[in-house]
Amino acid sequence: MNALPSRDNWRRREWLGGLAVAGVGGLFCIPTVHAGGQLEEPLADSVRTALSSAIANSEPPVPVFADTQRRLAYLRWLGATSDRLHRRKPDFQTRIEFLQTVWYESRRARLDTTLVLGLIQVESAFRKFAVSRVGARGYMQIMPFWARVIGDGDVGRLFDMRVNLRFGCVILRHYLDRERDDTFMALGRYNGSRGRSEYPSAVYAAARNWAHPDA
Repeated sequence: MNALPSRDNWRRREWLGGLAVAGVGGLFCIPTVHAGGQLEEPLADSVRTALSSAIANSEPPVPVFADTQRRLAYLRWLGATSDRLHRRKPDFQTRIEFLQTVWYESRRARLDTTLVLGLIQVESAFRKFAVSRVGARGYMQIMPFWARVIGDGDVGRLFDMRVNLRFGCVILRHYLDRERDDTFMALGRYNGSRGRSEYPSAVYAAARNWAHPDA
């Protein structure tokens, strides 16, 4: 995978936003986060079809490696990242399944796994049921309109781990393609703040927490 952009290329303004938790009545409490909102933009039919196809495959994220060396590198990354994530996700099985899925979906979408983890940290602080004040949902804070535009219309499925990570990675890849692989601009578009530095700077800073030689 491509390395993260060098620090010299990152915008260095501090992240001024934050995450807040609010209880909601029901069977569980849904934390509220203060992420921005992606803007619904017109899509050409060919783009809509391509995106719908990209999120359609429901196969489980089973890693396949060309050789033992790559498999060992993956296991080193998985072990080290699992240790770092322990405080946020204490249950071992949940944590490993989450990381396996992030690894699989990021590579499937040709994304940097470290950057995706940074984005998840900023968007939801790794909370499955996070909801932003503009209605974005889950780990990667998917706006409900995406379920209608490229999914089956079932907004509730955006709380499913694999569905959420699949949508998030496919959407980020779409924005990178639109911005000709300009990560700064693509992240701004993902947050609905294209051209502003606060959100990309926050993601870059968070991504440093997950940097690993084998990522």
